[in-house]
Amino acid sequence: MNSNTPSFLSDAPPQHFPGLTGCASRTTFLDKGIDHLAKFIKTTYAEWETADRDGFFQQLDARVKVLFLVFFILIVSIRRGLAPEAIMAVFFFILIIASRLSIVSLYRRVLFFSFLFGFLIALPSALNIIARGDVVVPLVHLSKPRSFWVYHIPRTIGITSQGMKGVAMLTLRVMNSLTLSFLIIYTTPFSEIVKALKSFKVPDPFLMIMALSYKYIFIFAQTLEDVYLARKCRTVEASRSEIRTWAVGRMVFLFDKVRMRCEDVFSAMQARGFCGEVSVPSLGKLAKRDILAGTFLLLAGLSLVYI
Repeated sequence: MNSNTPSFLSDAPPQHFPGLTGCASRTTFLDKGIDHLAKFIKTTYAEWETADRDGFFQQLDARVKVLFLVFFILIVSIRRGLAPEAIMAVFFFILIIASRLSIVSLYRRVLFFSFLFGFLIALPSALNIIARGDVVVPLVHLSKPRSFWVYHIPRTIGITSQGMKGVAMLTLRVMNSLTLSFLIIYTTPFSEIVKALKSFKVPDPFLMIMALSYKYIFIFAQTLEDVYLARKCRTVEASRSEIRTWAVGRMVFLFDKVRMRCEDVFSAMQARGFCGEVSVPSLGKLAKRDILAGTFLLLAGLSLVYI
């Protein structure tokens, strides 16, 4: 890391101050939260540097990758059946290997979010009180079936085979969608994505909002760490209730500060002649390599549709 790297992206270990032993020696919930947020931002920023590697997807034009993302997201959404989803997961895994990405780092995030937003959300639907089906794992036996308003509770409550299939289907869809998104993000610089979307006539307001949101994440994370570290350096010792009170009181201040800073950035853009139109250099014509790779990905997608 060079000297211009923000503090929350630095690899330097945290400093310990002799006069702050009362609070520095104790790890609070906020300490852990700030540390995890800094690591997440730093790791995500470092992963974007993999776009410079000499891999399969890194060598493709951004327009091909954006079309690939949209096309395969549609395929993942419309296909029904566990086998096609599993085949697509294997295909995406091969593309990740060909792109020389970190499999452990990428799939650790994919599996975590798939479990959180796919498996856990769909898990109640595996019970026969949500959707009827053939019970394969009985859990609770009642004395008699019961009815409540429009709901019917059977005598035996358990997991159905149809419900398990639905949970697995949703989990695989979430996992494949996340894998596609991370594959494009980790192999394409953000500026190239903006250029590709501009070439597809995406409205300028959408591009501007996306670009400012992209910067807002880093501004928010850096401001959050600066505010917390400034408070910690001025505090000798504080109880947990005082820390919680301070955290609640600084939420509005933090968002106002970050919003004002983003408005200052936008005002500076307008002072330099920005009038709402996003102007980016042309990407030029597609190379022969991009055409061949795009054709291969198109044929692969069509074959997955008709499996």
